[in-house]
Amino acid sequence: MTKGGFATLVGVALVLAIGLRVIDLDRRPMHHDEANQAVKFGVLLETGRYQYDRTDHHGPTLYYLTLPVAWIRGQTTLASLDAWTVRIVPALFGVGLLLLFLSLASRLGRTAVASAMLLAALSPALVYYSRFYIQESIFACLAIACLMALGRYAERPTLARALTAGVCAGLAYATKETSVIVVSAAVVAVAVARRWSGPTGHRLASRMMDPRTWPPIRHLAAAAAAALAVAGLFFTAFLSYPDGLLDSIRAFSVFFDRGTGASAYSQPWDYYLRLLGWSSSGGAVWTEAAVLALALVGMGSALGPAGGFWPRAIAIYTAITAIVFSAVSYKTPWNLLPFYAGAVLLAGIGAQAIAAHPWGQTRWGQIPRRPMTQKAWALTPSAGKRWALPPWLVGAVLVAACAHLGWQSWRAIDRYAADPRNPYAYAHTSPDVLRLVQRVTDLAAIDADHDRMLVRVVAGPYEQWPLPWYLRRMERVGYWPRAADAGPFEGTPVIVASQENVGALEAALGDKYISEMYGLRPEVFLTVFIERGLWERFLAAHR
Repeated sequence: MTKGGFATLVGVALVLAIGLRVIDLDRRPMHHDEANQAVKFGVLLETGRYQYDRTDHHGPTLYYLTLPVAWIRGQTTLASLDAWTVRIVPALFGVGLLLLFLSLASRLGRTAVASAMLLAALSPALVYYSRFYIQESIFACLAIACLMALGRYAERPTLARALTAGVCAGLAYATKETSVIVVSAAVVAVAVARRWSGPTGHRLASRMMDPRTWPPIRHLAAAAAAALAVAGLFFTAFLSYPDGLLDSIRAFSVFFDRGTGASAYSQPWDYYLRLLGWSSSGGAVWTEAAVLALALVGMGSALGPAGGFWPRAIAIYTAITAIVFSAVSYKTPWNLLPFYAGAVLLAGIGAQAIAAHPWGQTRWGQIPRRPMTQKAWALTPSAGKRWALPPWLVGAVLVAACAHLGWQSWRAIDRYAADPRNPYAYAHTSPDVLRLVQRVTDLAAIDADHDRMLVRVVAGPYEQWPLPWYLRRMERVGYWPRAADAGPFEGTPVIVASQENVGALEAALGDKYISEMYGLRPEVFLTVFIERGLWERFLAAHR
């Protein structure tokens, strides 16, 4: 591929990546996990305080990285925040992943990197979760950054490169606890690829065990110190919460039990493969099989005789992380990002391998004269003209695959952004919640107290979210899990209740309230009870 062609494809990939990750960023309703994270960030924004919660949240980098965006936009309170401010951070890291790919051009080849960037820019999985205010987009970017930092250290071991690898590992750990998987996989992948001897890895085990091939102790110590310092600063809220780092270690027991125990999130080992390979619901079909097929070709090329250090490192990292994440019973769709980012890189390597393969070393030549009973049709060397797979055909196939991925990504962020037929919209908040919030807002405008109107939310923790985010500008909103704990209700203009509390509330409220039902998530509903006098004033104002 020429430099000009490479530059053009890189530019196209970046434009597509930015557009798909930023356009209408605040349109989709907030997922309950996003809302939870956003409210937690709001506390940091307002108070400057952060405390790591080892039972219910991941690492703090997401929140601290959002601070500059909020400051730039002049937002200093939870009430002043909007969805765009918080979601732009993972969106930028989604684009940053492509820039990491770009830095590998001299090592993998222009065709491989340009192809990987286009596939990453258009992948529905990578696009969709780059628009989520959760850790995964940042985590996937840092996982690849850690692999690259370790690979560059293996190329030329220096103290500076060891420190860089340590910083990347520390940031990954401060982002999500499963960094122990991706960082370990990156270390093993780089170590094996570096010591791979010959096309078959001859005497690999003996070379791995030879202490003379290990990094110097001072480099290992420097990398470990850098990782510990970076992770420690974030988990301790820059030394204001000293127990934070220890709490992150104690969290492993919580996440181990969650990852291996039976729960509603338990899925079979092939869950991610089926999710990416083929998903169909209500007539909507989703597939990233083109990426998986190219990744398999890339895997074969990387581990074959012609494979070099970088393709092998990427292949081994992807294989290890895919196997480990698939083995963990606790699965949510966004957890595929760390290994799928590696798979997309492998797909680029696969595209390059197909384009560069010397298909014409033999041609469909003469059929050897053999008995017809011998079902052996073979290719025989021919002295005739050699041929190769036409570059335009390879390009056409890649363009078709990219067009299909891009079309799916647009559906995922537009029509199916919160639709259960979208396999990536996992237990997503229904757009109906926006109607509920608008109703409460309109009622507050009629009520004498306006934004100080009292609202009681009577629902379990799972059914409360994302209401704390959407009702963040109202000053008197209370949350109770059961109706018995929330009373007395006299004088409460609006009550929002989950279905298990509706019966008790109807008995307590009698005919003093009217009710409306709204969808929260698939098969989960909320009922809004409105004081009859307020409702009559609302109707009169809107006639």
